[in-house]
Amino acid sequence: MSNKKSMIAVLLVLVMGMALAACGGALPAQPGSAAAQQTNNNVGGITVIGQGTAYGQPDQATVIVGVESFAPTVQEATTQNQTTLDNVMAALETAGIAAEDIQTTNYSLYAEQIYGDKGPEGIAGYRISNQVNVKIRDVAVVGDVLAAVTEAGANAIYGINFAVADPAALEAEARAAAVADARKRAESLAELGGVALGDVVIISEVIGTPVMPLGMGGSAMAMEQAASAPGISPGQLSYQVQVQVTYGIQ
Repeated sequence: MSNKKSMIAVLLVLVMGMALAACGGALPAQPGSAAAQQTNNNVGGITVIGQGTAYGQPDQATVIVGVESFAPTVQEATTQNQTTLDNVMAALETAGIAAEDIQTTNYSLYAEQIYGDKGPEGIAGYRISNQVNVKIRDVAVVGDVLAAVTEAGANAIYGINFAVADPAALEAEARAAAVADARKRAESLAELGGVALGDVVIISEVIGTPVMPLGMGGSAMAMEQAASAPGISPGQLSYQVQVQVTYGIQ
């Protein structure tokens, strides 16, 4: 009987020991444990957007040159318009504009109605508008070209736009400035946050776009203004680039 009681006591001790061991395994990790160290090793980063701008002189221009004609009949309006346009095209050729730099952008023909108290009363005549887009590869002669086409009969000039034929160098300059700006911003944030700036982890270009010079582009010019070789100011173009950069921290 005493042997049986001794065996039961031993079994109870073993069961209690196993239970305590199981409870000890379920206790949360203490500071300094492997799990805590793994969490502390998860280092973040600093993400910034840098902006850079480069400036350059435009070396070419585009302008829309038009001829508008009005006559009592379609045939008269067509003949009148085509004759004047031929003169304009000849003036462009004389000014050194290549045929591939001239492109028709609009041609319209419509009847102009005569309106009375009770509505339309008939047709007053027909109006034709013929417009071509002209690329001028030397900004120094823009004014001379406009004067020449106006003298030849062009009576509508719109939208003088300036550009750089090869903007790659300006874009590269703006991109380098954007990266330098991003670095400066990240260093400032790292100092404020009390951390050391690490290497670049991710870098991507956000925006790259040319900006038109102030006061140019999209404007219309009356033929009287163009008749005496108007003074044209190409201004200065700016190219802007933005980059998003993520740096590691130490």
